[in-house]
Amino acid sequence: MTTNKGIIALMGSGELTSTMVEVHKDIIARLGGDPVCSFLDTPAGFQLNADQLSQKAVEYFRSRVQRRLSVVSYKSMDISVLAKKKAFQALRGSDYILFGPGSPTYTVEHLKNSLIPEIITKRIQSGACLIAASAAALTVGRFTMPVYEIYKVGQQPHWVEGLNILGSFGLDLAVIPHWNNAEGGNHDTRRCFIGDSRFSYLANLLPEDVGIIGLDEHTACIIDLGWRSAEIRGIGTVTVRRGGFEKIFKRGESFPLDVLKSAGTANILAEATPATVSLEHISPPPEKDAFWENIHALEESFHRGLDGDVKDAATAILEVDRVIWAAHQGLESVESITQARDLLREMIVLIGTRLASEPSSKEPCLSLLVEHLIELRNTFRKNKQWKESDAIRDCIMRAGITIEDTAEGTRWKLSS
Repeated sequence: MTTNKGIIALMGSGELTSTMVEVHKDIIARLGGDPVCSFLDTPAGFQLNADQLSQKAVEYFRSRVQRRLSVVSYKSMDISVLAKKKAFQALRGSDYILFGPGSPTYTVEHLKNSLIPEIITKRIQSGACLIAASAAALTVGRFTMPVYEIYKVGQQPHWVEGLNILGSFGLDLAVIPHWNNAEGGNHDTRRCFIGDSRFSYLANLLPEDVGIIGLDEHTACIIDLGWRSAEIRGIGTVTVRRGGFEKIFKRGESFPLDVLKSAGTANILAEATPATVSLEHISPPPEKDAFWENIHALEESFHRGLDGDVKDAATAILEVDRVIWAAHQGLESVESITQARDLLREMIVLIGTRLASEPSSKEPCLSLLVEHLIELRNTFRKNKQWKESDAIRDCIMRAGITIEDTAEGTRWKLSS
C-alpha cells in the first residue's frame, strides 16, 4: 500500500448481495495492486452455521467480486494460542478486511481485549481498508447498541462500550445499521429493529460529544481517510446526528470528513433539520400479521430470483404490487402500506441494478467462444483439413451465427 491513510466503509446491510458488488470492486480498485482480502468470522462465531456463513462470503467474492477471499477464524477468545497467532498474522497481512453478520455484543466481548482492534487500526493507518457491515458496523464506534438484548430479550435500552476503531481516527460516533428497516410491518423496526421511540431514548443517553451515523439498508458510507471525505453508495441514505440536529446524505453525495467530527459538525448541521426526539412509553411490539408474512415471503422469493432466474424476481415484484393493492382495498393501515411500498421500490432498484450489469446484447456473451471456434477453423483450413473446418462452420451456423470469409479475415454475426 502506498497511501498514508486507508478506508473505512460502513454498510447498513447487504454486504453479500448484488447491491454491494460494485462497491466492493471500486474500493479494491482504490487500494491498487493485488490486495489481500480477508473475512473475519467473529460476529457469527457462536452460531452453528458460522463456517457456512464464511464460505458464503468466500463464494460471493469468487463469483461476484472476482477476488479471492480468505477466512480469518477467530470465533471466540477461547481458541488456542496457536489459532490466535495465526489469526493475528493473517490480519497483519490483509489489505481488505470484511466482517459483518452476527451479534454486536458477542463481537465486542470477544475482540475488545484481543490484539485484533489494534491490528486493524494499524492496517488502516497503513492504507488498508476495513469493511464493517450489519452487526459489525455497530461495534466499530465508541458505543455499541445491544440489539438482541433490547429487541429480543426485553432489556431496557442501554449502550455497551464499543471497539472504537473509529475513535482512533478522531471519529466519536455510534454507528447504527438497518436505519430504515421496515420488517416489523405493523410495528416500528426502524433504527436497527428497536424502533424510533426506544432509539430516541437511547440517543439521549449518549455523551454530548458522541454523534450518531445511521446507515440505511443496502447502503454504504465510504470514509476515505487519505482524502478526508466520505461518499454514499448503494440504494439508500445516511443520516448524521449531533447536538440535536441531523443531516441526511443521499446516494452519490459526498461530504468532508469533518462532518463526522464533533469539532467540525456544528457549522454544517446548524442549518439542518432538528432531530425528532421521542420519549414515549415503550410497549412490547405486536405480532406480525398475515399481510407482512406474505410480503416477506415474496421478498425472499425475489432475492432467490435475483441470484438465479431474474424472471422469478420480476414475478415477485408484480405479486408484491398486487398484495399491496389488495391490502389497500382491504383497509390495511397507512403505515404498513407505506413501508411495503418502500420495500417494493427497493426491489425495483435492485432488479434495475442487476439488469444494468447484464450485457446489452448476445454478441458480447458469444464473442469469446465464437472467435476461438473461428480460430480453430482457420487452423484446419490452413492445414487443408477441410472436413474438420466444414464441421466447425456447420456447428456455428446451426447455432444461428453467420460467418463470412473476407480478405481481411473471417467475420461473424448473429443471423437475423
